[in-house]
Amino acid sequence: MGKEYKAGIGYDIHRLVEGRKLFLGGVEIPFPLGLLGHSDGDALMHALCDALLGALALGDIGEHFPDTDPQYKGIAGSLLLKRVKTLVDRSGYKINNIDIVIIAQEPALTPFKKQMKENICGILGIEHDRANIKAKTNEGLGAVGNKEAIAAYALVSLVKGG
Repeated sequence: MGKEYKAGIGYDIHRLVEGRKLFLGGVEIPFPLGLLGHSDGDALMHALCDALLGALALGDIGEHFPDTDPQYKGIAGSLLLKRVKTLVDRSGYKINNIDIVIIAQEPALTPFKKQMKENICGILGIEHDRANIKAKTNEGLGAVGNKEAIAAYALVSLVKGG
């Protein structure tokens, strides 16, 4: 019998607002606006958490870390990812690969992708050749294109055992 695989997809979007710091992939990005959320608003980390939870058929980030619970007020997306990683570890599956797309009209995110990838690989304990991050604009279309929000998609595959 061949290896057993699972896959999951995650998505998140947060509105850009004044008075918040901008965090993506656990990196604080210098920008006059930040992402609105009960937590730190790190849409990239939230999408990745959702993708991992989806692959394990364990629901979504809102079920595990509800925005109605005060203990998650201002919590870092990287901490949520660490908690989701414990669920992956208990499942008997390992992360095969991750592919992430961040969609932001601005700021330009290419200079921050390497640090984001290092953060994610460090938290998840995976080699750098198992994770990829792409940064795109929305070509001026919709809330993201109008510089009102930032969105992220994440796709993960897991493999049984080692």
